[in-house]
Amino acid sequence: MKIRISATVWFLCTALVIEISSVLIDSAEARDIHIAHCLAGCPESAADSNPLVVREIFTFSANDETKLADWVAYKVTPSTIGTSSSLNRSWKDDEFLDDPQVLERDDYKYAHREVGYDRGHLAPLAAFAGTVYWRATNIISNIAPQKSDMNQGAWRYLETAVRDAAYELGGVYVITGPLYEEPMPELPNADEVHEVPSAYWKVISTPNGRLSAFVMDQDIPRDADYCAYTVSLSEIEERTDLDLFPREPGWPKNSLDAQLGC
Repeated sequence: MKIRISATVWFLCTALVIEISSVLIDSAEARDIHIAHCLAGCPESAADSNPLVVREIFTFSANDETKLADWVAYKVTPSTIGTSSSLNRSWKDDEFLDDPQVLERDDYKYAHREVGYDRGHLAPLAAFAGTVYWRATNIISNIAPQKSDMNQGAWRYLETAVRDAAYELGGVYVITGPLYEEPMPELPNADEVHEVPSAYWKVISTPNGRLSAFVMDQDIPRDADYCAYTVSLSEIEERTDLDLFPREPGWPKNSLDAQLGC
């Protein structure tokens, strides 16, 4: 497993690192790495050879077949949250990943006009608008094609509920990612072979084992209630073939539904 870590993260980890570059680590060793964005170990799959990219505010597993992240993990706290309305969406290509591994800015050209896809943030901008690192959410590897009605409807309201829960609880952890269960129209301007997800999932958790999970199909209506899409953790793990909390096999212990407005 290749693990790529941003400059600031390296600096915070150790003063002995002089050259900042990709680090090649055996996948078995990678399971012993503790990454702050992952609450109980980062998600694992039976055969995970994806590059793992660690940024200051989130971590993700890049799939070079779909060209999207298999999952993104991050922590939302009252201090990370801010107002995103005044911040720009200046999209950037990912400097840590080679062109064949990930989509680029131009691949999303005409996507909204021709197939109705927004550039959907996986780690949301508003969750990190209170930090100096908010621009990292606009890197294309943190973006996925999402139907406008889902992205601007129930998915957005769930993201708002996550921020409200973070205020109430002092912080929550989130893991989110795509599902590929039905064929979807591709991005019309993409020059790489890629896949567009048919649904997206999100798991919100706390250190004491409370969590709630959601799955939303791309085609849900704009006025859908996000609470109608709650599912079990085991269902998401089965559908994604991921172990989302490898260090806590007994989770969940209790639900976060009430704190999320459900």
